[in-house]
Amino acid sequence: MRYLILSDIHGNVEALDAVRHHARRKRRDRVLFLGDAVGYGGGPNQVVDWLRSLGPELLAVRGNHDRVCSGLDEATYFNRYARQAAEWTLETLGPRNLEYLRSLSEGPLEVSPELAICHGSPVDEDAYIFSGYEAALGFKALPHRVMFFGHTHVPSAFVLRESDGRRMIQVRLLSGRRLALDLEPGCRYLVNPGSVGQPRDRDPRAAYAIYDDASSRLYLYRVPYRLQAARRRILQAGLPPVLADRLGFGA
Repeated sequence: MRYLILSDIHGNVEALDAVRHHARRKRRDRVLFLGDAVGYGGGPNQVVDWLRSLGPELLAVRGNHDRVCSGLDEATYFNRYARQAAEWTLETLGPRNLEYLRSLSEGPLEVSPELAICHGSPVDEDAYIFSGYEAALGFKALPHRVMFFGHTHVPSAFVLRESDGRRMIQVRLLSGRRLALDLEPGCRYLVNPGSVGQPRDRDPRAAYAIYDDASSRLYLYRVPYRLQAARRRILQAGLPPVLADRLGFGA
């Protein structure tokens, strides 16, 4: 199976359109979505419309912004800009899109006996994985060889190796326009494909991945998009200007 893997679109329909265009000729069997379709960006309905259109081709888990922006949870732990965007998104989403976001599964979700997806961590959908310690908790929570997660908006891979009874976790940041990784036999992986609509690794280009489980090969891509159009959409919606400005910095 070949999987198109997307995470953290955050209402940025311009970035999503660029990713869709870039991936259109790449073979895929399913789409895996790691959560946070909405929040921050000015095109939440367009993003959710597309996710809904995928039907059974899509396997998805919810993110924390999906939960808050659909009214399932309070925004009390969001900063003021995220809270303003969540309130606007809740008012803006159409009834069918609200219902769809509310129906998304809480991760983790098993895709196959060797593959699982989640938003934050296999331990907790709101938990971040930045360190080897946090990755170790994730590896302990699930038995799958490969797990994809989002939430941090930083493309990265955590590799668990075992040798002579010792366990070692290697942390690798993933950068570049196109990167191919061959996953090693006997190792386990926690991989973040990066964010489609809100990159935070100082690279403003949209990020996505394709994973071929037959060859154990992972491809990661960075795609430029109509960033100024995304900025205008945020400002025209009356959302905080900082949400538009940060797109240009990938932060």
